[in-house]
Amino acid sequence: MNYQVLARKWRPHNFTQVVGQSHVVTSLINALQHNRLHHAYLFTGTRGVGKTTIARILAKAMNCENLHDANPCGVCKVCRDLDEGRFLDLIEVDAASRTKVEDTRDLLDNAQYAPNQGRYKVYLIDEVHMLSGHSFNALLKTLEEPPPHVKFLLATTDPHKIPVTVLSRCLQFNLKRLLPSQILTQMEFILQQESISFETPALKLLARSADGSMRDGLSLLDQAIVFGNGIVATDSVNAMLGTVAEQPVEDLLTALANTDAPTILNKINDIANTQSDFGEVLQQLLQVLHRIALVQHLPSAIDPDFDTEMLTTLAKLLSPEDVQLYYQIALLGQKDLEFAPDSRSGFEMLMLRMLTFKPVVDEPAINKPTSAVQTKPAASTVIAPVVAPPVQQTLNNNDWASIIEQLNLKGMTKELANNCALEYIDDKVCRLLVDASILRTATAEDGLLKALQAYRGTSLKLEFNSQKMTLDTPALQRLKSREDKQQAAVDSIHTDSTVQALTQHFDARILPDSIEPV
Repeated sequence: MNYQVLARKWRPHNFTQVVGQSHVVTSLINALQHNRLHHAYLFTGTRGVGKTTIARILAKAMNCENLHDANPCGVCKVCRDLDEGRFLDLIEVDAASRTKVEDTRDLLDNAQYAPNQGRYKVYLIDEVHMLSGHSFNALLKTLEEPPPHVKFLLATTDPHKIPVTVLSRCLQFNLKRLLPSQILTQMEFILQQESISFETPALKLLARSADGSMRDGLSLLDQAIVFGNGIVATDSVNAMLGTVAEQPVEDLLTALANTDAPTILNKINDIANTQSDFGEVLQQLLQVLHRIALVQHLPSAIDPDFDTEMLTTLAKLLSPEDVQLYYQIALLGQKDLEFAPDSRSGFEMLMLRMLTFKPVVDEPAINKPTSAVQTKPAASTVIAPVVAPPVQQTLNNNDWASIIEQLNLKGMTKELANNCALEYIDDKVCRLLVDASILRTATAEDGLLKALQAYRGTSLKLEFNSQKMTLDTPALQRLKSREDKQQAAVDSIHTDSTVQALTQHFDARILPDSIEPV
């Protein structure tokens, strides 16, 4: 007796058995119960999520002689013939192999004839996007005005390649990618029915590797059964997929939290001895860091596909800042692995980079034992500037102009600062006085705030008090200085003996606009 693969053996035969597509199943059942069947359905979605399967169930339900709650009975002649591929009124076409317009015309020539066995003649066209432009044109007329006994069921993984004229004549259903938990539950059910021993962590690995496709997941399950000699075990699945379990990743992150370089290098050596792919280790590391970040901000976001205890422990052990840093380094480090002399050395450098750039926490100067590998701050570590003392602005104390010179401001931000007077500044707040007539923009205020925070070395707040100015702003000070210099220049010209002699003897005139201070 020939062996039948699990994906075919356990293919759903009615709507109840369909996994993860309740939004589609509910609509189809309602349409069947109220006899509101559309003449053309389009099922879209990635591979292996049930497009063709649901189309076949719908074709069976349309022609079943004894529906049970809109589900095909599975025992009448129509259901048995359709399951065995002997139902003449279901015409299945693979559009990828029949793209020519002649094929489409031959197919539709028989549409005018009444069905042989059932109520409807059903055309199921798989991968319909592969049809040529002329084929779509030939199909369009029949789709627009189909005979009452004809139904079209179209399936595709790429609806964007279908002409909008065809899309507009179809009732479209987008099938979702399946969750790993949904694939896992179906795998457990199938293995229990098949009386095959399994380990749940092994099935979790297979469900995640299926990448949202039930068919891919069951194909991997078939492979795992053969690889494990009739048993689906975690070690054999890891070896088959070339993946690593979560334990090495947990150990690596724990060592990172403890700044323990020797343990990290020893764990990498253990991974290398199992001949694991370090690219896969890095992917696992990214997945765990992502889940940790979610748990830290939303504790209820623990993914059942991961070790709950591991995520909770690491979420407490690592700071949110460290998690974000490690994730970014790992994400950018993926492309570096292929350029490294070998994947192990590239992965080692990536882990050491995480150690090196880990933020240094200021601690009291006490004698602490040194580790085997001492890490030091990166060259790019920002050293906080010496905090400037508070400044109280008074009529006789104006330091705002000198502060502005140190802020290195430009454009509108500098113009705003020059038209303000400093009322008070310390590590927490900076209060500025500004005349109500002065133009203030959000960009200029934000730029001034950032410059002041960098100057003080703290996250101070910036406050503006609009009032009649009693203090001189730097802009007013510069204006008065220019006016004083101009007046001094005018006075020096008028008191100059040579200029006086010229005006007296030669009737010379002094042009005021031509006088400029040197």
